[in-house]
Amino acid sequence: MKRLRFVLRSALPGLIAGLAITAPAWGQQAAAPPSNAELQTAIATLQKQTDIIWTLVAGALVFFMQAGFAMVESGFTRAKNAGNIMMKNLLDFCMGGFAYWMLGFALMFGISNGWFGVSNFFTSFDNSTLDGQWGYTFWFFQMVFAATAATIVSGAMAERTKFSAYLVYSFFISLFIYPVFGHWAWGNLFVADNGKTGAWLAGKGFIDFAGSTVVHSVGGWAALAGAMVLGPRLGKYLPDGRVRPIPGHSLTMAALGIFILFIGWFGFNPGSTTAANGQEARIAVNTLLAGCMGCLGALAVSWIKFGKPDISMTFNGVLAGLVAITSPCATITPLGSVLVGLLAGIVVVFAVLFFDKIKIDDPVGAISVHGVCGAFGTISAALFHENLFLGKEYDLIGQLTTQITGVGTAFLWTFPVCWVLFKLISLTIGLRVSAEEEIQGLDIHEHGAEAYPDFVLGNLSPVAAKHVPASAPALSPVAESNPAEA
Repeated sequence: MKRLRFVLRSALPGLIAGLAITAPAWGQQAAAPPSNAELQTAIATLQKQTDIIWTLVAGALVFFMQAGFAMVESGFTRAKNAGNIMMKNLLDFCMGGFAYWMLGFALMFGISNGWFGVSNFFTSFDNSTLDGQWGYTFWFFQMVFAATAATIVSGAMAERTKFSAYLVYSFFISLFIYPVFGHWAWGNLFVADNGKTGAWLAGKGFIDFAGSTVVHSVGGWAALAGAMVLGPRLGKYLPDGRVRPIPGHSLTMAALGIFILFIGWFGFNPGSTTAANGQEARIAVNTLLAGCMGCLGALAVSWIKFGKPDISMTFNGVLAGLVAITSPCATITPLGSVLVGLLAGIVVVFAVLFFDKIKIDDPVGAISVHGVCGAFGTISAALFHENLFLGKEYDLIGQLTTQITGVGTAFLWTFPVCWVLFKLISLTIGLRVSAEEEIQGLDIHEHGAEAYPDFVLGNLSPVAAKHVPASAPALSPVAESNPAEA
């Protein structure tokens, strides 16, 4: 009892003091809960901030695809040009980024004059507002897409293009060639009212969710124009009409590039939601399935046709499936993506053989993968639409007409304009290196360096050897003993 009285005497003063301090607050009313409007504003702000984070991360994945393209192109071509190819894939991004900031974004996403955008030149937004922060996010994501379209061309023009000429081309495709068609198809994504004016394909309901046509076919048709104006590599097509294979120097490097691109595509397609809204989950599944089935389709066809499972064809089959699904990835079921990817893998093999038959030299198959399979994928968005699989009402003929219109417009805009551009470059600063430079390698002649200075890099075919000038250095004894290697 005494102990209890001691505890009470000790604690009572503190308890009284505490009650004295808090007593005034008892009479105050508790803070009112936020209103419904305030809650909705907070939720919208949080959603927009989440969208910004998701879109930036996806854009970073798409940027990493530049490394994939560099690896694939370098691996599929000869070691004497590896450094040049790395430089091209770096510089088309850097030149393209500057051009897209100056003019490209404005032409593509500015307020439309009926043909192209005329606002947001030298892109700048109010960074103190959430809308301005979203503007920067959207610019970043769209810029890495523009760089993808530009870098596609590099592979088709590899091993014989002047570095300076390639820089000029890279600048102009990101400056206006890609953005103008992009405005017609996607111009309403930033300014919604453009859907009533310049974004006429979008207004028609054109389906190209992540850019099978806007990005890949535009890049592919530009590559076709460049390869045609440039001409084939020395020794590629023999006088008797046979096609002479020119093996790349590193299938290992090419395989690494394929894996990098596969990973990057999970930014390319799911990221094109530009919103963390849950739709990206099925898009990621569709992307994965199409890439896998493209691989299997090309593997099967090459195995049947050549008697062995061709490595480079199988690699390109992966890319073919990924390119094809890029358009319908948000409007297709997983079963549809399996069919689209499988067919794309088959298509790419025959497309590569076709372009070789008509003597258009494309060292990496860029025209077939991006141009042809991009067009196929865009058309497949109508043929394999989810409404057909789910039994919903759907205007197949109307959608197919729209898709074909978009594919045709992309070709009719991109190919002639790029052909004229490459012709002008050829007539002014020159597009192609000399025979001597091509034979000895672009690393030495264009950059004064070698990617593999401690190794013998190969040698000339009998056809190419005829073009060697008398002043050219002699081949090493190792190279002379193996004249079949390029």
